[in-house]
Amino acid sequence: MLGLAAAVAAGFVPVKIYLDMPAEFSLGALPVWVLIDLAGYLGAGLVLLLGALVTFFRATAGAVLLGIGALLAIGALLTEPFSVGVPPARFADAMFTHGGLAMVDRVGLAALAVLVLVLAFLPPTLRYLRYRTPTLGMWTGQEAYSTRSW
Repeated sequence: MLGLAAAVAAGFVPVKIYLDMPAEFSLGALPVWVLIDLAGYLGAGLVLLLGALVTFFRATAGAVLLGIGALLAIGALLTEPFSVGVPPARFADAMFTHGGLAMVDRVGLAALAVLVLVLAFLPPTLRYLRYRTPTLGMWTGQEAYSTRSW
């Protein structure tokens, strides 16, 4: 469930930036590093969403996808100040003083990404995802052909 919340938080950043753009401005006018950062957010959201869905089916690949998505989200968060050409301290100051919903989303994404990364690779999680219930055949054991059952 945390993976789904992290996927929504990661996907919110580029959508919000795109919706806040003026009509006469296009994505092609953005610098390459900003586009790479937005692609990192979108990629993290997609991988987190896939990982969360696969985990519902108790597949170990879901935990791996959640871990990769969390690393992508953390990487996108850490490279965002450099992509816009602002020192990280000034970027953080602007986010916490004038950020509003964008600041809440990024702080929530950072917390969720770290939590998902840790929880995805805990031994109990992996043990739960690997466990398969034993299946017994319908006609096994001593009583399979017993005359008492007729």
